Amino acid sequence: MASYVEIQPSIIFILGTGSEVFSWPMHGSPSKLTVKCIMDYAAKPEHYFSGARKNFVDSLPVNPNARLLEVGCGNGDTGAYALATQKCGWCAGVELWPDAAREASKRISEVLVGDVEQIALPWSPESFDVLVMSEVPEHLRDPWATLRRLHRFLKPGALVVSGSPNVAHHSVLRMLIRGRWNYQATGLMDWTHLRWFTPATYREMFQICGYKVIEVKPAARLRWKSQWFNLLTFRKLEHLLHTQIVLRAIRASLDVHGDLGFGNSRL
Repeated sequence: MASYVEIQPSIIFILGTGSEVFSWPMHGSPSKLTVKCIMDYAAKPEHYFSGARKNFVDSLPVNPNARLLEVGCGNGDTGAYALATQKCGWCAGVELWPDAAREASKRISEVLVGDVEQIALPWSPESFDVLVMSEVPEHLRDPWATLRRLHRFLKPGALVVSGSPNVAHHSVLRMLIRGRWNYQATGLMDWTHLRWFTPATYREMFQICGYKVIEVKPAARLRWKSQWFNLLTFRKLEHLLHTQIVLRAIRASLDVHGDLGFGNSRL
């Protein structure tokens, strides 16, 4: 039976006018930004937290002995798919939204409820063979610090698969030309996004945080018009053509004396 870990909270939030109670496992008090994020997630439709990222899992080798960590596990569909396809034999998840976490606890091995940037992570160093982060870094206040924090829990050479929206997509550029920056309920301009990346800066973020990047690519195959445009421009403008970035990397050594991510790549 799956383990559902909800550490004793220091503060309890009551969301809206209903009876939903969110217990916040953390050290110290949450920021106003954290509270706002919680309220925003309360407004998300249920399907936002569901759906297996099969393309992420399918890229992993079969290894029934592997231990997989998914940050932002939602309702556990991706982890359940990884278990069913023997890409891992044990799967832990971290999920901010309690309702989704409860569902995930029925599907995967262990679920930790709370903000990955603030809660205590209970695992021993070098516990995991795989890290999955699907549409997570853009929601974090400091994804650089989080990637460095997670680094110690991964075995040397552990596989990492991550995905985020591509702010360099031509639709965003057209919007900027019109002098607009329009948030939406979901998608590329989701109002809960706190950070924005291009394929190049996504790669750089992982590299300076102790990961060796294997590839950065579009999440989906380009449509035929985009393929022709890509060929005619010698792939120089490919970053304008896809809405989602997918990155594959391995856990390398962490250079504690190197760039901590507070330079231009973080702006």
